[in-house]
Amino acid sequence: LVAAVAAAAVFFIFGIVTVEMPLREVIGKIAVQVVPGSLGASLARAQLGPSLLEEEDIPEPGYTGELFLMVVGALFLSVNIAPTEEVVLIAYKMHPWQEIALVVVTLALMHAFVYEFEFRGSHSPEPGAGFVSIFFRYAIVGYVLVMLVNLYILWTFGRTDGAGFSETLSAVVVLSFPGALGAAVARLIL
Repeated sequence: LVAAVAAAAVFFIFGIVTVEMPLREVIGKIAVQVVPGSLGASLARAQLGPSLLEEEDIPEPGYTGELFLMVVGALFLSVNIAPTEEVVLIAYKMHPWQEIALVVVTLALMHAFVYEFEFRGSHSPEPGAGFVSIFFRYAIVGYVLVMLVNLYILWTFGRTDGAGFSETLSAVVVLSFPGALGAAVARLIL
């Protein structure tokens, strides 16, 4: 509700929606902004809101919960970037080897943010879990989820219309870089 009211107010102030527009168009524009707005409100509340529990009293989410947090983080960043022309332009200019390098760097950063860097909220690996197990269960699976989320977002904004498989995959890989960072950071913040 807060996101919808904020989006409506900002759109009206900037003239993006007017009283002359059809109601369906106004609702559509606001609906697109409700997702990132509500995610932003949740993240702000998690970081800035009052904490009723001490940090050590907060239970660690399970595997499914961790994956859900990754999807939320990917949505938060990707939905704001996907409508821009830069995603398609960067994807067009990249060579396939650069795209492969971007995937490798993205996976490394996803893993490092959560398990290697000592940020507040960093996760400790399960006892007995090796690097390969953690990397495949979290970084690889998380990256696949980020890619699926980004494919859906690009489709929603019409960025896949008329594009072939190669062009669509390139755009998904480019958008998955910020999406994956959002996924990793969301696991730390939430």
